[in-house]
Amino acid sequence: MEEGGARRYGARMSNPVIVDLPHKLGAEEAKRRIERNLSKLNEHIPGGAQVGSRWTGNRLDLDIGAMGQQVAAEIDIRESVVRLTVTLPPALAFFGGMLEPLIRAQGTTMLEDKSKR
Repeated sequence: MEEGGARRYGARMSNPVIVDLPHKLGAEEAKRRIERNLSKLNEHIPGGAQVGSRWTGNRLDLDIGAMGQQVAAEIDIRESVVRLTVTLPPALAFFGGMLEPLIRAQGTTMLEDKSKR
């Protein structure tokens, strides 16, 4: 692990896409909502995906296989912000600019409380 929790896969990985999602849920509730919606993650990845996940405290490490590529992602859950860090391989680096608004929209959706609708 690198400083700040980002994984390093050598020079072959692109710069990470980092998105902060502010919230007022507290870390425990934010984690509960992400856990509840995690199984739906592959529905939001074009072409389908295989997603491996591993929790370490309030950090979720994701290994995503999509479009013949491996993508590393981390979700760090804090009291007032959820930070998503996605590191793309060079073949997918051109998606980086398009990825941030999608992560922001889907991340916000994952944190919503749908039981109150």
